[in-house]
Amino acid sequence: MSDALRKMIFVGCRELGIDTETRKEMQARLTGKSSLVDMTEAELKLVVDNLKQRGFKAQSGRKRKAAPRADLRLIHVLWAKLGEAGALNDPSRAGLNAFIRKQFGNNWQSVPADVDMLRDWHQIDDVVQALKAWARRIGADFDFKRVR
Repeated sequence: MSDALRKMIFVGCRELGIDTETRKEMQARLTGKSSLVDMTEAELKLVVDNLKQRGFKAQSGRKRKAAPRADLRLIHVLWAKLGEAGALNDPSRAGLNAFIRKQFGNNWQSVPADVDMLRDWHQIDDVVQALKAWARRIGADFDFKRVR
């Protein structure tokens, strides 16, 4: 957690235009320590809170752009719905990529490193149909009316 807080401090300072010298002065004023490495987690949180008071808006994790095509976005939505249904051990993007490699690695000439690199509509349809079949097997009902 401390590493994440340190990174957040650096990002906050960059976004607020605070240079290194000013950051260290601020840290010393708030915690009595000018070095982030010497700070406890509570002290790091104090610095982050101070940056938020100055206008820093912390983002929770890195957001990926939406898939470039609607058919690829459908794969992501189906995967997320399976995750919500509790059917997945790894509901992350890495889990989806591992599923595709395991499921189709022997059948396709080549499997892309990432699902968003799929371009062959036959392959995309294979993935969609496999995810739908999985949903039917576990009895998951996808209510797409609520999906934006």
